[in-house]
Amino acid sequence: MHKEGDEIHIDEQEASGGSKEGVVRWVLAGGLILAVLLMSIVWIIPAMTQGDIEEEATVSGEISSMEGGDSTDSIVGIDGEPGDGGEVTQEDGIEVIEN
Repeated sequence: MHKEGDEIHIDEQEASGGSKEGVVRWVLAGGLILAVLLMSIVWIIPAMTQGDIEEEATVSGEISSMEGGDSTDSIVGIDGEPGDGGEVTQEDGIEVIEN
């Protein structure tokens, strides 16, 4: 700080009360990188170690389990076979099953 006549001149560091080294910028950048890495680890590790039961909960696991052949999730009498109680008819090009 110096005085020129009636004017008092203060440099930027004295006016702000501290130095401007850019430390906050580095702390924020480091924190962001650390958060992204930790979130990735939390997501990737369980995805790599999932078992058969967890795999069926995914869309690809659901599709592969449906391709397996006979399933107990089918509707009884969907083909309209004799004796199953279902009769298949066509209405406007759409199959209709009547029970």
